[in-house]
Amino acid sequence: MRKLLFALFTLLFLNSCKDNNALFTELSDSDTGINFRNTLFEDGPLNVANYIYFYNGGGVAVGDINNDGLQDILFTGNMVRNRLFLNKGNFQFEDITKKAGVDQMQGWCTGATMSDVNNDGKLDIYICRSADINPDRRKNLLFINNGDLSFTEKADEYGLADNGYSTMASFLDYDKDGDLDCFIINHSIQKYTAGVQDNPELRKERNPDYASKLYRNDNNHFTNVSDQEGIFSNVLTFGLGVTVSDFNNDGWPDISVSNDFNEPDYFFENNGNVTGSSPRFTEKLVQKMDNISLYSMGTDAADYDNDGNVDLLTLDMMPEDNKTIKMHSGPENFDKFQFLFRQGFYYQFSRNMLQRNNGDGTFSEVGQLAGVSNTDWSWAGLFSDFDKDGFKDLFITNGYVKDYTEMDFLKYSVDRVIKSMAKDSANVDPIPEYLRKMPKNETQNYAFRNKGDGTFQKMSNEWGFTTKGVSAGAAYADLDNDGDL
Repeated sequence: MRKLLFALFTLLFLNSCKDNNALFTELSDSDTGINFRNTLFEDGPLNVANYIYFYNGGGVAVGDINNDGLQDILFTGNMVRNRLFLNKGNFQFEDITKKAGVDQMQGWCTGATMSDVNNDGKLDIYICRSADINPDRRKNLLFINNGDLSFTEKADEYGLADNGYSTMASFLDYDKDGDLDCFIINHSIQKYTAGVQDNPELRKERNPDYASKLYRNDNNHFTNVSDQEGIFSNVLTFGLGVTVSDFNNDGWPDISVSNDFNEPDYFFENNGNVTGSSPRFTEKLVQKMDNISLYSMGTDAADYDNDGNVDLLTLDMMPEDNKTIKMHSGPENFDKFQFLFRQGFYYQFSRNMLQRNNGDGTFSEVGQLAGVSNTDWSWAGLFSDFDKDGFKDLFITNGYVKDYTEMDFLKYSVDRVIKSMAKDSANVDPIPEYLRKMPKNETQNYAFRNKGDGTFQKMSNEWGFTTKGVSAGAAYADLDNDGDL
């Protein structure tokens, strides 16, 4: 089998650089002891031809699992084992995966989060899974912290062994009863992509394997309350990101979901103290926003302009330079845009959207004005004050292992593969041939400095993000406890 080293994570290996002008410097595995690689085997039965999110990458979670004041790191692998690294201080990490017991029951692991699920003062680990046609191998995993650097898998016992095609999960206390509930975003499958995405009738079809779900914590057993609490999705839902925040300053957490393809994003507003059978959430995206990202992927929420209101970012795949835009322009046109709107898919554009919170229950989209709309094939977006000037800056990962959107490749390379199949159909395996010819999309990650006037300045090179590659999952933390991220 041909191996592909899919390197996902860069921000975690960066620290403050004191002896040059760069804000960050990259640390190698020999410096830190972190040697995780998300290796993909492309020539097997599972590939991008039958699983559209084959190249989306794994997840990363950061948290202090042993309460020693140091942030530890978990990586998830799609076709390799998950890895847990214990922070020993001074950027030295120990691989404790096996003795911690988090490498069992592998499957295709995606997003990960660390949260104190059972409210015992110790961080637990929740890992989402996807891809596999066997639902048992898609069951999400919950590793309960035993307090001795070991974990016990208890997803079934806790009611969180969701077997949908899961992307990621977020823990929140949506009903403010003092314990953490769980929101899981799942995604649909290949058959609901090309050719059927503009069919509004499919928006009425439901399938629990593809549906985002809300689980209520009832004394450490979780109950699926999605329907009764107003959470919905359909077979066209390809959930790739979720962020939780109090967007209307009423003290109750709201939920924003970013959806790939034509299905619009969801904005579930928390109705607070409800009575009777009234649902806790109401979907209000159309009332809140005038236009949204088309291929929504990563998302984050923060008060980037320091006005006291939480703003929202969604990421898409619009390139920065005009040449690349032309090379990747597909069959999007004004007629199709209007058609999709008439079919109920709302106003969607393929670029990042920065939704500025107006403070009156609505948002104004200012991504282009702010200078953050075009960052190529983008995945994780993280707001934080990296330069410690009081304003939240922005970091974005991007790139893709195989760029199946490049028009030259689609027009010429695929034609050649089809012709070769016609000449020698008995000896040509079209899928590996197609994959081998597919170009890569390797790009720099983006770093933006918040200028404090509502706009951002690109600082990728100046801050040390100079390497071109493919990045997906990311997290930030003060790994060495020196006061910066």
